[in-house]
Amino acid sequence: MPANPRQDLDRYRAKRDFARTPEPQGRSEAPRPEAESLSFVVQKHAASRLHWDFRLEWNGVLLSWAVTRGPSPDPSARRLAVRTEDHPLDYAEFEGTIPKGEYGGGTVMLWDRGTWEPQGDFAEGLRTGQLKIRLAGERMRGRWTLVRMKPRPREKAENWLLIKEHDTHESEQTEELVERHMTSVATGRTMEQIAAGKAPPRRTRQAALPAFRPLQLARLVSAAPEGEDWIHETKFDGYRCLAALAGGRARLYTRSGLDWTAKFGALVEDVEALEAQEALIDGEVIAPGREGGSFSELQARLKSGGQLLFMTFDLLLLDGEDLTGQPLLARKERLKTLIGKGRGAVRFSGHIRGHGPEVHERICAAGLEGIVSKRASAPYAGSRNGDWLKVKCAHRQEFVICGWNASDKPGRPFASLVMGSYEKSRLVYRGSVGSGFGAPLFRELKPLLAERAQSACPFDRTPAEAKGAHWLKPELVAEVSFTELTAEGHIRHGVFAGLRSDKDAREVRLEEPAPETPAPRKSGVRKKGTKTARPDAPSPDEPAPEPARKPRTARGEKKETTMARPDDLRVAGIRISHPDRRIYDRPAVTKREVAEHAEALAPRMLRFLKDRPVSLLRCPEGAAAECFFQKHRTRGMPVAMKTVPVETKSGPEDFITLPDVAALVGATQMGTLEFHIWGSRNRSLQRPDRLVFDLDPDEGLDFAHVRTAAAELRGLLTDLGLPSVPMLSGGKGVHVIVPLKPKAEWESVKLFSRALATHLAQEAPDRYTATMAKAGRKGRIFIDWLRNDRGSTAIAPYSLRARPGAPVATPVDWDELASARSGGDWTIRSIRDRLDRPCPLAEASARPATLGRTVIGRLERLVAGGKP
Repeated sequence: MPANPRQDLDRYRAKRDFARTPEPQGRSEAPRPEAESLSFVVQKHAASRLHWDFRLEWNGVLLSWAVTRGPSPDPSARRLAVRTEDHPLDYAEFEGTIPKGEYGGGTVMLWDRGTWEPQGDFAEGLRTGQLKIRLAGERMRGRWTLVRMKPRPREKAENWLLIKEHDTHESEQTEELVERHMTSVATGRTMEQIAAGKAPPRRTRQAALPAFRPLQLARLVSAAPEGEDWIHETKFDGYRCLAALAGGRARLYTRSGLDWTAKFGALVEDVEALEAQEALIDGEVIAPGREGGSFSELQARLKSGGQLLFMTFDLLLLDGEDLTGQPLLARKERLKTLIGKGRGAVRFSGHIRGHGPEVHERICAAGLEGIVSKRASAPYAGSRNGDWLKVKCAHRQEFVICGWNASDKPGRPFASLVMGSYEKSRLVYRGSVGSGFGAPLFRELKPLLAERAQSACPFDRTPAEAKGAHWLKPELVAEVSFTELTAEGHIRHGVFAGLRSDKDAREVRLEEPAPETPAPRKSGVRKKGTKTARPDAPSPDEPAPEPARKPRTARGEKKETTMARPDDLRVAGIRISHPDRRIYDRPAVTKREVAEHAEALAPRMLRFLKDRPVSLLRCPEGAAAECFFQKHRTRGMPVAMKTVPVETKSGPEDFITLPDVAALVGATQMGTLEFHIWGSRNRSLQRPDRLVFDLDPDEGLDFAHVRTAAAELRGLLTDLGLPSVPMLSGGKGVHVIVPLKPKAEWESVKLFSRALATHLAQEAPDRYTATMAKAGRKGRIFIDWLRNDRGSTAIAPYSLRARPGAPVATPVDWDELASARSGGDWTIRSIRDRLDRPCPLAEASARPATLGRTVIGRLERLVAGGKP
């Protein structure tokens, strides 16, 4: 076979007499623009022996194999595929009869057609004899492999095997494809009708797919907008997708109009199953499993053929009606009706109306990407006009890979990648990224970097920090998360999240918040007089995933100096600077007292907080000033504070963990008031040892309603065999805590807590709700089960709260709860009066329950209407 098949059709032409055969002679073809998808075709060919000709567009020709028994969807089947000469691109439209006596004489049917995508380096695979591809045809779909067999002595034919890979399109019916599909995809004719020269049967004209339209884009701002004219959705961590549907066929496009139907092949059937004659649906393709998705997991699934979700959030066209001029809420209502509760992998993305800053803070506290705020009354303009706003929780954006720095570690092809961005058509140096890589990424990136090697530095001048780098053609786009940009505009603490093949490198700009923001409040920061968002509540109606990224730069945090001051003192061996700084106003509480509280309560706090990932609520200027959450260690923290490696959706990250009293007091030195803990220990992060329900009353309900709800929940848990302990949260509500043996995994605990909360809400819908949306809480108590997911947190027992009165989250026994006046009964002034009494939660934790099949079975019977 020719090494470079493009335009090399001499063998094809030499075998045919075009005065006799109706086959196309073939014109010289240049490869089509990269924006267009590669096509493939399968032609059923009754020559001297029946076979199926499998053809892939590549470099301006059709690479061709004769598959003797036809393709099989059974991965255990190995179908012989004999490589034949390259064919011209216009052969993909040929259907008819080749005269007897001519090369390949016999009937040819257009049996399948569609688009395809290489998985990996196709040119290298063609050379080595192993091709991995993804097909999006009318009949052949999903991942397939072509493997070249070792030739036998004196064997001239180039024999390959065509093999179906494991994915959602496989089948145990070995001959299903060839036995099920007996007619042409182009004309509907059988082989006999084509051989007889019969005209194609009259067919209803196939509806044309709606054309791609420019997508509505979001403008980056630093604060979520206030007001009821804004709705707020989860910002997904995936690929934007516009789905075009007509006549039962679908095409899936990227934000720039690339046809990625082959790449998103696992979704095609579910999109085509929607009950619409014609539609244009806007949404995002994500990897399921964690709310918002995981970009790195998505990329892995696109390579492996794993499950995908299409989260839909807008509808541009439906059955001939253009909806772009209608208000967003009207479009979403039509979309919700179309999607229903979800059609397989196609889901409707919900939203919350109003309460933008609160929604944003809760999303950030759950470790998610951020939110997209949309003007509820706006039409779909297909531009970045400010009707859609994105409010991020952490810094994350695209950069261009411009080079790499060598590594001294064996087996590691590079130490870091050099990044840049285009500003006014000029490539600007943005620093290097050296974390977030693993063995699979190294294998993927190594050949891509080698292909783009160049000697010249792509920047106007070589940055001093990048001398010695190996330079690349600036073509690859990377997604990077980072803590901040330095004063020089360089990435700090960057983590590589993945490649973005849906965006051209020349489009990559440094994304900065628009100067005008629709709300004055800073995102992720609580200002004086506002409510503090709980750091453990995820977005509406869905469980929260694990935290994912490095924290935002702390606003309001003052850099500590190492110079001793006359008013410094030490608590538990930790130097406390500015000990007389007032942290609470009523009562007047100083930084010294906060540190001494931590030291005095440490024996109790560490019983529950030690050896867990911890999120800190830091208020360096006091409880009534700006506060922010922090999960990761940063420079300047006391050495007593340690870290624990946690596998997140962005890769391994180091989370804060506090092993002893010095670490606890050290956190207060940096302004920490609240400690929020994971539900699992460092040694067994996948298996929680506590179950937490937060009873959160509506503003109009008094504490008596909360006490009643806690007692009712306790009775239900007792019936299920789960002893529980109440904890006054230090706020409005009560936490009901069940200590567990770390046996069940997070998914089981999450599903159990959700089912129990939902059951209680359904039994008394006038008093309880199990959904977070504010609109559903009027006069009711929210049974917040959302803490029971990996990465979610809840306030630690005996932690201070950043609320007026300096309250303390305090475990109590059930008799004490019956006479409690509020969730803040115990404060920094009174809590030490309890220290001579046993801790109810510690006693219960010594006898943890097991969330096993027996308990789950009791709940299932209860939900079904029987007795536990």
